[in-house]
Amino acid sequence: MINFSDKEKSKFLHELYEFLKIPSVSADPNQKKEMVECSKWLQSCLKNSGCESVKIIDTKGHPIVYADKLIDKNLPTILVYGHYDVQPPDPISLWDSPPFEPTIKKTKIHPDGAIFARGACDDKGQVFMHIKALEWITKKNKLNFNIKFLIEGEEEVGSDNLEAFISQNKDLLKSDIILISDTSMKSNSIPSITTGLRGISYMEITLKGPNRDLHSGTYGGGVANPINIMSKLIASMHDENMKITIPGFYDKVLEINDKDKNEILKAAINTSDFKNSIGIKELCGDNDFSLTERISTRPTLDVNGIYGGYTGEGSKTVLPSEAHAKISMRLVPKQDWKEISELFKKYVLNFIPKSVTATIKTHHGAEPYVTPTNSKAYEAAILAYKKSFGLDPFQQRGGGSIPIVPIFEKELGVKSILMGFGLDSDAIHSPNEHFGLFNFFKGIETIIYFYEFYTKKLSS
Repeated sequence: MINFSDKEKSKFLHELYEFLKIPSVSADPNQKKEMVECSKWLQSCLKNSGCESVKIIDTKGHPIVYADKLIDKNLPTILVYGHYDVQPPDPISLWDSPPFEPTIKKTKIHPDGAIFARGACDDKGQVFMHIKALEWITKKNKLNFNIKFLIEGEEEVGSDNLEAFISQNKDLLKSDIILISDTSMKSNSIPSITTGLRGISYMEITLKGPNRDLHSGTYGGGVANPINIMSKLIASMHDENMKITIPGFYDKVLEINDKDKNEILKAAINTSDFKNSIGIKELCGDNDFSLTERISTRPTLDVNGIYGGYTGEGSKTVLPSEAHAKISMRLVPKQDWKEISELFKKYVLNFIPKSVTATIKTHHGAEPYVTPTNSKAYEAAILAYKKSFGLDPFQQRGGGSIPIVPIFEKELGVKSILMGFGLDSDAIHSPNEHFGLFNFFKGIETIIYFYEFYTKKLSS
């Protein structure tokens, strides 16, 4: 077992605090300066951790940080991917401490303490584990592989400029495996490896009625209300059994085989704990599938935001001119996000009456991804978790999406291993995001073991 000294732990945490203090919110155009600042901080950190070549690469959006340490072309090469951009911290009022002032607090789930800050788990804390793992290996003179880092600043806004960069830099990114920590584990006592990600299609609908907001008393009953129509449209997208009603939506869904299903259900979600953790009394979803399946291996459609008309304090009796809704669909293997987006558009246009007009925008999308479980890299990951945690990890499917993962395989022909160390309870994308100290240090340890086992397997 690897036991980091108190001095090492203190150093790692101090540096992570510096990383987390930078408000690198990619979605906010007013924080471009902070995005550049964060990329420069990473550049310095990677150099100090042992990388020999470190570059900041400008894009049409936010910078990409590339780094490597190449010791022998005959040795295996591992490409580490992560992102330094974070979600907006809003609503600030719901944070117990300032989102960009890292604070350690003990919780029921993290009795040893957790770092509370935006980006602590997603993804600064997790990508930082890889940088510190390299630093530790280098200082111990145990580096017997080549390593490359690709850390982007646009993951939270769709990675619009990364695909082009990958396509144009295939030689630079050439590797044997891609290692990513941007997912979660089942729990601290039940380690798990993510073997699949859902894809996504993110859409926005705007319905326009009259040319201005109208007095609801004067015009109500004679003019179509875009919000009323939007409400009916959204309600129509699920039937009484919570199945999605868009024609053709399920046609290409690849049903999970019994072997993989049984493996996933070995660590099935405790429904009572699940409900209690988010303060609800009853679950909702397709009753033909378990909760574990519904949130990981089945496609979904959810409204992420709906707005229009008057939403300020007090009352204002208007019949609104417009209604807006943002909708995401999570997709599973064999579903093509572009095809699903077109089916969605067709459904909306066929539904709405002539009394309103519709504009439908596709924001971004990503294909689903499944990691093969018969590779040497996956076997090495199993051994690494077993050595670090003392037991075999379970297999799980992630409900979220990492858009760039299927693009890596398409452009580079390389598989990805998803070794995440956060927990679903760590409130990523929400107020009070945090990352357990146990998870942070255990992640560094497990990554070090992965490198050890992977290089051994490739050389055997």
